[in-house]
Amino acid sequence: MNTDIHVADVHHALTPQRWQQANQHLVAKILAEFSHERIIAPTAVASVAGNSTTRWQLIIEQQDERWEYGFDARQFMLEHLQVDPASITCTLNGQPKPVDALMLVIALKDKLGISEQLLPTYMEEITSTLYGKAFKLAFRDTPVAALIDADYQEMEASMTEGHPIFIANNGRIGFDEADYLNYTPESARPMRVRWLAGHRNRTNFHALADIHYDNFIEGELGQAQWQHFRQQLKDRQLNPDDYVLIPVHPWQWREKIARVFTADIANQWLIDLGEGSDHYQVQQSIRTFFNLDAPARCYVKTSLSILNMGFMRGLSPYYMARTPAINAFAAKLLASDRFFAEHHFHMLREVATVGYHHRYYEMATSKSSPYHKMLSGLWRESPYALEDPAQPGQPLIKPNQTLMTMAALLHQDSSGDALVAALVSASSLSPSQWLERLLDLYYIPLLHAFFAHDLAFMPHGENLILVMEDYVPVAIFMKDIGEEIALVNPREEPPEEVEGIRFSIADGRAVDVVFTDLFDCIFRFVAPLMASCENFTETAFWQLVTQKTRDYQRAHPENARQYQRYDLFAPEFVRTCLNRIQLRNNQQMINLDERDEELPSAGTLANPLYLAEHGWKTSTDVEDVTTHTTTHMV
Repeated sequence: MNTDIHVADVHHALTPQRWQQANQHLVAKILAEFSHERIIAPTAVASVAGNSTTRWQLIIEQQDERWEYGFDARQFMLEHLQVDPASITCTLNGQPKPVDALMLVIALKDKLGISEQLLPTYMEEITSTLYGKAFKLAFRDTPVAALIDADYQEMEASMTEGHPIFIANNGRIGFDEADYLNYTPESARPMRVRWLAGHRNRTNFHALADIHYDNFIEGELGQAQWQHFRQQLKDRQLNPDDYVLIPVHPWQWREKIARVFTADIANQWLIDLGEGSDHYQVQQSIRTFFNLDAPARCYVKTSLSILNMGFMRGLSPYYMARTPAINAFAAKLLASDRFFAEHHFHMLREVATVGYHHRYYEMATSKSSPYHKMLSGLWRESPYALEDPAQPGQPLIKPNQTLMTMAALLHQDSSGDALVAALVSASSLSPSQWLERLLDLYYIPLLHAFFAHDLAFMPHGENLILVMEDYVPVAIFMKDIGEEIALVNPREEPPEEVEGIRFSIADGRAVDVVFTDLFDCIFRFVAPLMASCENFTETAFWQLVTQKTRDYQRAHPENARQYQRYDLFAPEFVRTCLNRIQLRNNQQMINLDERDEELPSAGTLANPLYLAEHGWKTSTDVEDVTTHTTTHMV
């Protein structure tokens, strides 16, 4: 994997051809996702001879302009269009125009519901997303047939899409071109974390009950680095025991801490200790780092005050204070139920956190202000450090096993070939057998957590790690726990220390933890990619999901009331519109303290589980709800 890329290389690689290919890719996504959310209403105009593809047309009229887009797309369940980027054509008042994502956003601006104030920022995010795609086409264009043999971190750096739903998913506003090369997952350049010492009267360290600060930090840094940092404090005539070490992103130090925290630095509430010795690689989440020199040491996650996909990526010291307790609660719950171990469903705990309180900004602003979230960090377990519960003393990850972000199951190379199909082909299993393994590891434990324990995770691909053996998933790790789990309408009172993850949600929307988070955000994309496997179809995919759901419910009749309360076989479910959330406010999509607030929606979607049991409407029918003319924001 080439990590020796320079700014001049990027400039040279940013060619008209790659820029056009990046625009075709993003326009295809805009057409698909905005159709799915009923922001636009393309019309099916003709069948393409020889396959199940349809030709579609979108007309946008404003003042004296008439934009017309044509494209080929296959239609799948959940009103999903799989658009062929190379097929897209564009005309303005009858004259051919290049396929241009920014021009399409401008042409649609009156339909998007985005304010005039936020539109330029959204366009900047679109531009950055295009830049990222062009970079990946130049330097990360690995055919999936080769990528299936990549190691964990090579796979992490080779992901080219980001979130499958959000259009502007690689904004990274705040990074310059050098930062892009130094601190993005696709650059894969080893980096070092900067360390500060924060005085204990302003810094809080929280950890699991069995963790002692000195032993933990020394173990994470190594004895030599730990003693070196302590000696720096002694050389300043300071007592090292009065300070807590804080991991800091180098960009965050340069752009924020060194300026915004100047008073604290001058008064020695904060001491800059310089970079640590370990090299890390940036993960898909961009503010989380994997230790390359000592893989069994923890991931490190830091505050990073760049705008990326609807949030300023800071870390709140208030959230950090409660994170270990939430992780302890979730880990205890999973350990108390043999079901999870039997399904090889594991959790990577966030074992320790640190948060620094800037007194001036805390007095002047509310807790939700980005200025409260500039200087915090956490440590998350590495899967390489875990023991096999069935073989105490033995590592959980065996020598013949590899790790892979579950986001890879949505990955396609520049030729449109799906990595999941390549994995199935390389394995010894049929597509149905392979999918059954995945569902047993991923889908069924998430159902059990919800129906048996009222617990909902945030199960998007980047939040899970698959353990692979002979190209087949054999175990799974759930991560990103502290801010992204919820107790939904719990039947029992939760412990006081985790009251913050308790949410009361109307039953019809509570079941969205399955319908939206799993079906619409994950399976909607995996099913068409699995359908590219030989002798496998989209209906076979959903029939197996249906069968697994029924098998689970029959095996656990003790949750019968919950199955009635949250009906997974309802004819339809609410169509939650994630892009509309970002368009409404691309600075902060949702308030994490009010996650039960009503999310934007646009009607309903037909439930594939209901269709599987009551008769399919074929996904190739031209008549489909995506041809409705409703374009108003909900």
